[in-house]
Amino acid sequence: MTKISPDIDETMLKESIVAVSADVSFASDHFPKYKLGPDNQILEEPRGDNSGPSLKEVVERETTQLSKQHKRLSVRDLASKFDKNLTAAAKFADEAKLREVASLEGHVLLKKLRDALESLRGRMAGRNKEDVEKAISMVEALAVKLTQKEGELIQEKFEVKKLANFLKQASEDAKKLVNQEKSFACAEIESARAVVQRFGEALDEQEKNPENSQKTQEVEELVEEVQEARRIKFMHQPSKVMDMEHELRALRAQIREKTIFSVKLQKELAINKRAEENKSCMFVLHGSETLGSCLQLKPRSDNAPSLSQSSIQWYRLSSDENRKEVISGANKTMYAPEPLDVGRILQADILSNGQKISVTTANPIDSAAGLASYVETLLRKSSSEFNVFISRINGQDHSLRSTHSFNIGKMRIKLCRGWITKSRENYSTSMLLCGARGDANAPAKSLFWQPRKGHSYVLTFESERDRNAAIMVARKHALDCSVMLGGPDDEM
Repeated sequence: MTKISPDIDETMLKESIVAVSADVSFASDHFPKYKLGPDNQILEEPRGDNSGPSLKEVVERETTQLSKQHKRLSVRDLASKFDKNLTAAAKFADEAKLREVASLEGHVLLKKLRDALESLRGRMAGRNKEDVEKAISMVEALAVKLTQKEGELIQEKFEVKKLANFLKQASEDAKKLVNQEKSFACAEIESARAVVQRFGEALDEQEKNPENSQKTQEVEELVEEVQEARRIKFMHQPSKVMDMEHELRALRAQIREKTIFSVKLQKELAINKRAEENKSCMFVLHGSETLGSCLQLKPRSDNAPSLSQSSIQWYRLSSDENRKEVISGANKTMYAPEPLDVGRILQADILSNGQKISVTTANPIDSAAGLASYVETLLRKSSSEFNVFISRINGQDHSLRSTHSFNIGKMRIKLCRGWITKSRENYSTSMLLCGARGDANAPAKSLFWQPRKGHSYVLTFESERDRNAAIMVARKHALDCSVMLGGPDDEM
């Protein structure tokens, strides 16, 4: 059984407990003479032959070792750790109860969609009726898949609850063991303290009566008892408690893995839910959901309202869809994601005849392959230069297609053609830089730059990678100058 030492004042330990090492060898065949010095210190009277270490040095060394062992483990610290683990287990059990809401919404949505398709099948004929029946079979397959996902989620909830109950039981057993071993250790250490006190009294008597042989034999017996007390002290090692801590650490790792897997399942359910909502929508997003591509709204059927007569607005959503941020100026059917959209879900709202229709991307926007290493290479330079064409100046089309140099430095941005400088401005709060929003010939290659208020450009780069790298490099240099560089009304 593992022994645990209670909290004992260190000064009291040094004054009252004097341990003798088991491997001490006495140099002479008679017990040495001692006397009490200042502060109750044990002093040895000088002898002619002093070949071995003095008993005082042995006592001090053993006392130091026992003090170090005393500091290895604190019962209060262990109890506090167990209480924290118990609280964490209760928290995991409460979180597991909140994971059943998403599946219910999916079943309700699929039921409504199937009822709508069943009512539509009765009014169709020919090939349209076959398409409706195919859509009904797809909805039923999705319902089966959602039921399977829900079963997996319930199984995960059961395992998490089981682990939490096991952790709670382990914490209670550990606290009982700590309390029991603490009481045993207190009793044994009190006994050892009494033995040490008797040993000190015997030393005093031996000093007063050095010729008494019976006292010498009694002191030798007391030395053996002190050695037994020292052995008891060594038994109070935290081996079992450390094993329990390792087991608890492994249980926490398992709970963490199950939680991560559960969050992954919830994200998949949310993706399936958005996919189902988009399938029932009259519009669809065409294009890759990655940085460097261009998303375009298109009608799913001929019965959809005309996009040219509708009002459009694009939004950024957080990955959990709790925050919704309007993208100022993005009110056309096409939108090219920019670096600020990476990790976000994009949503387009179409308002037609008083009816609002929302279309979202199935997944968050991914970063372009190799873009991060390209940006790191550019950041190591003092400035980065890109070839651009000016598409618009102050909102007006620019007909000349001459090549300009767009130079992004650590302190300023400069636009020039040869030796002629069109604009050069330091980073400031009035400067704006973002992807092109609105009408643009190549939105994935274009960006909007406002060096100062009342003066703006729409620049077209040679490639999508150059456009996104220029935005990221400029924002990094601006951030080093304590300036948040973004588009109009962007939340950085």
